[in-house]
Amino acid sequence: MNEQIKKIVDNVETVIKGKRDVIIMSLIPLITESHLIFQDIPGVGKSTLAEAIARSIDGVFRRIQFTADMLPSDITGITIFKRKSEEFEFKKGPIFANVVLADEINRTSPKTQSALLEAMNERTVTIDGVTYRLPRPFFVIATENPIEFSGTYHLPENELDRFMMSLTMGYPPEDIEKDIIKESEQKKPSELAPVLTRKEILEIISVVKSIYTEDSIIEYIMRIVNETRNNRFIRIGVSIRGSIDFVKAAKGYAYISERNFVVPDDVKAVAPAVLSHRIILRETERRFAKEIIQQILQNVQVPL
Repeated sequence: MNEQIKKIVDNVETVIKGKRDVIIMSLIPLITESHLIFQDIPGVGKSTLAEAIARSIDGVFRRIQFTADMLPSDITGITIFKRKSEEFEFKKGPIFANVVLADEINRTSPKTQSALLEAMNERTVTIDGVTYRLPRPFFVIATENPIEFSGTYHLPENELDRFMMSLTMGYPPEDIEKDIIKESEQKKPSELAPVLTRKEILEIISVVKSIYTEDSIIEYIMRIVNETRNNRFIRIGVSIRGSIDFVKAAKGYAYISERNFVVPDDVKAVAPAVLSHRIILRETERRFAKEIIQQILQNVQVPL
């Protein structure tokens, strides 16, 4: 594993136990300037993970708790009139941070959810015709409760498509959970010391962009994507944005694995997390999405 990434993983593991693979995968969107969504049940450590990552890179962290009565301005900020100076002043919202936790994103209305789209895509916020640039790095980690939970809204497909990867934390192994319960005073993310600087993260982002992906790997990725568009269980397959994110994620995994080029195993490693939330099945249930992606990976020939 890359030494800098290992520093972050080891640091985060002091507060998130038994989930090393999830921690590693959650750093791929960070080092590729993308975003992550956790589609999972509450109370398994997603918020803790987000804050721990922010502290580990010396980043500004903001948590937005989404609720039914939230307005777009609660995210982006608002322009106020200062009577004393007779001027308008923009008050920045919590979106102006390096790591933003959009907690329980599907508990708020689609109108408020849409306030994130410009920020996630363009890394800018436009208020009253004025465009403000967000800081770098800029990383949104959203959490989505199961749609069966009370007071939740369905996330539009075009919004889900903005997230490079979808992960689940799941419950920890029984022995790890026992240790967590026994520890009366667990270490908090706010107590973590930075192990990298934001400047170092930006340097990593630059290196990841330059990782070599030969044509045979691109063709392999395209064959997998085309299978999602022609699979009999899938009504709508992966978008072009999804294809681009697929390549970026494979580059990120290659970097973490200490390589300056992408191999088929990188593609296989990230495929379920990159593709499963982007496909719309013919059946109403989405729980088999990752299994279908794994079946596609088995069917598509690996380049030699």
